[in-house]
Amino acid sequence: MRPTRLANLAAALAAAAGLLGPAARAGEVRVAVATNFAGPLARIAESFTAATGHTLKTSTGATGKFYSQILRGAPFDVLLAADDETPKKLIAEGHAVAGSNFTYALGVLVLWSAQPGLVDDQGAVLAGGRFNKLAIANPKLAPYGAAALQVIAARGLTDAVRPRLVTAESIAQAYQFVFTGNADLGFVALSQVAVPGKPAPGSFWRVPGNLHTQIRQDAVLLKPGDKNAAAAALLAYLKSPAAKAVIQSYGYGG
Repeated sequence: MRPTRLANLAAALAAAAGLLGPAARAGEVRVAVATNFAGPLARIAESFTAATGHTLKTSTGATGKFYSQILRGAPFDVLLAADDETPKKLIAEGHAVAGSNFTYALGVLVLWSAQPGLVDDQGAVLAGGRFNKLAIANPKLAPYGAAALQVIAARGLTDAVRPRLVTAESIAQAYQFVFTGNADLGFVALSQVAVPGKPAPGSFWRVPGNLHTQIRQDAVLLKPGDKNAAAAALLAYLKSPAAKAVIQSYGYGG
């Protein structure tokens, strides 16, 4: 083959590679995401994939369960936790990359009922006795569950409410208990009931932040994702104006 033909072929291949762009280098990022953030992440994933070509493989669950799975070697690249302590622990214990953690959202707790009018705008229903069961996420696994107990204690209702408590495995299950009528009330995330473009079902009280510890939700790069360009790209994208707009549309602070 003549030198000019070789040069032309090389140029054609380079041009083809350029045309393929991000798709030619697209990768996959395995994300463990706290249940309350599953909806926003699904929206974010669409624009992230469109912008970068990278795709997400998502697992949803309680932060405490993910922590245990990661310690046992679960091959996640990124953790989007429902707290800020778990990412810090994973870094300290050598399972996550130092300096990669940051707060991607501030969680908002609500007391919710599927029944319109049952929950008032001050949360007085907790003391009024107009309910049989109150669902919360497992406080040992889910930060929103721990925050719920703090709210109940702050209202001086721990002893009165304890017999009516139903402990769910996760905040998603707490939502299901209320949605199906197995519990009259439940402490869930605002993001679960305030879905953009849809009317909020039932009735809810947005819990004032001074009644519980701030729910700082941190992201962290896990050791299996240290060399994964798609994982780094996702963490960077979560800080972008486009991602922040989605997060705020679901009622999160930050």
